Amino acid sequence: MRLKIISLVIAILSGLSACSTTEKIPKADAKPKSQQIEVVVDTSDAHMLYQKAMNKQGADRIQLLYLARDLAIDNKSWQTLEEICFALESKASVDHVQNKLYIALARKERGLASAALAILNTLEEQLSLPEHQAWHQYLKGDIYASEGLPNQALTYFFSAADIAAKHDLKVTNLNSAIWQALQQLSSYALERIDTGTALQQGWVKLAKYQQIYLGSGVQLHQALNNWQRRFNNHPASYLLPEEVANSVSLVPYRAQKLAILLPQSGSSERFGSALKNGFLAALDSFDVEEVFFIDEMQSNEAIEQTLMLNQADFVIGPLLKNNIDRLASSQVLANLPTIFLNTPSQPNMHPEHYFFALNPEHEVEQALVHFLAKEYQKPMLLAPDNNSGHRLISHFEQQWQKYSEAEPEVGFYTDSKNMANVVADLLEVDKSKQRIKTIKSLFRQDVESETRSRGDIDVVYILGDAIETRLLKPYLDVNVSTFAQRIPLYATSRSYSRRIDSTDKGDLEGLYFTEQPWMLPEVVQPKNLRDQYVALWPEQADIEQRLFAMAYDALRLIPEIKQLARIPGKEFKGLTGQLSIKRGNTLHRKLRWAQYKKNQIRVVNLNETPPTPLFMKQTSTTREPVLN
Repeated sequence: MRLKIISLVIAILSGLSACSTTEKIPKADAKPKSQQIEVVVDTSDAHMLYQKAMNKQGADRIQLLYLARDLAIDNKSWQTLEEICFALESKASVDHVQNKLYIALARKERGLASAALAILNTLEEQLSLPEHQAWHQYLKGDIYASEGLPNQALTYFFSAADIAAKHDLKVTNLNSAIWQALQQLSSYALERIDTGTALQQGWVKLAKYQQIYLGSGVQLHQALNNWQRRFNNHPASYLLPEEVANSVSLVPYRAQKLAILLPQSGSSERFGSALKNGFLAALDSFDVEEVFFIDEMQSNEAIEQTLMLNQADFVIGPLLKNNIDRLASSQVLANLPTIFLNTPSQPNMHPEHYFFALNPEHEVEQALVHFLAKEYQKPMLLAPDNNSGHRLISHFEQQWQKYSEAEPEVGFYTDSKNMANVVADLLEVDKSKQRIKTIKSLFRQDVESETRSRGDIDVVYILGDAIETRLLKPYLDVNVSTFAQRIPLYATSRSYSRRIDSTDKGDLEGLYFTEQPWMLPEVVQPKNLRDQYVALWPEQADIEQRLFAMAYDALRLIPEIKQLARIPGKEFKGLTGQLSIKRGNTLHRKLRWAQYKKNQIRVVNLNETPPTPLFMKQTSTTREPVLN
């Protein structure tokens, strides 16, 4: 976008009068002849223009700095924009509030959200002009939106919109920013903010209509006609034509000739069989003309030939990542809407290719959100010393540092033999034992003693499998001091096994874990589906049970996938969890929480209030930013 216009159009369209103090950015040919710059300047490079300006004096310098500032915004040269604004800070004739708004803009675009917010916070008492107020609120909202916080962003966007409406201003890109943020919200979140001014209610109701009637052309048109009669001359009216046209044309997929790629040979054949069972179960209630299964282990040429021969109009699969990568170059597959059952190694930008994987990173993010909602300060993470363990720990740490300055304690175990040492070392039990030994050496008679563990660890997160979790739990129990409160224990779905738990639950008393609904008792609807599954395949391994649920969901996603991709706030309730698409056509899973309690497994609802990013906490206590 032409960000120069963001600042200029506010001033231009506010009806500047002779008494207005709003800064006007002069044009190169608008100077009095007595002040014309005789030298020819290069206006293609903002930094070069800035350097030329610094070699001038008086009005010539200011004029060149204005030109350089405009050019820096046009060219998105944010570092240069800051330097130019710093040079203008000392000039008495400069609108210093607007100049700081430019600096906040530059820092926001450079990813320095905390620094940008700090500047905006210091300006709150200086915003005497409506133009400044509107832009200030818009910039604040844009910072939150860029950080993936649409709820907070909309608070400021709506404030900017109210100011603009009251003073007949136009804030460039504000309407599209509001619409984009609204589309990030679920129907529940939209319902909660359907209050406030008529302007705000108009936006929210429009977003709700789009979610409800997306893909239903006649109903959407009728709802929009009613909306336009109620919200006449609403600013969204001028944004709608293209957006609504796209929504109306968003007809759900109807797969009549469905091709399913899964491994039917080789070492992964049993996974293919589990998937096939899930597809066949879902087909009982799915209207499709023809389904044909293809072995994804075949060559690209053989797969393409089968797809063309059968005139497939929709594809599900393959499962294995290397086969997805291998088929990425297929022109036949490129022309077909596809739900891949894994994620590719390289980003795929095809608009009709979707990716559905049982991604453990989603569980890690869900646990992290709960830890922050509970205000845990110092988590201890335990994971196997392998590629998967290191990847998940790294993902947790990267996400955690966005919200907390405290570093998690991390322990990697290689096998069951060194688990006890890893736990004892992290809890610093050995140090306590050494202190006890030293004290006992000072006395001849017996000394009563109790080993103590460190007291700052307030939550433990286990990323091991079912067997490893059952070995770790007793080590944690015996190494936590009896004087301390019991540390709450959490784990991923890998810790849970329906087969193991059928005979042994006692060792995990109190442990919380995330799991897909299909694997938990009394959660899945329809209820008879689990009973039928157990009757047919009573001995299947946990991974095969999860793949069954994945295949079942993948088929049922076909008529929903377009809407999920178009509306990030929309969700689909599946056997594998609450499914949504946040970005990149990749499905995101939200799992259920469960707990081992009194030798039973009970489903629980835990606090998952979105956390406050660290930059927001920092700016709330920041007084004056350093602008150099």
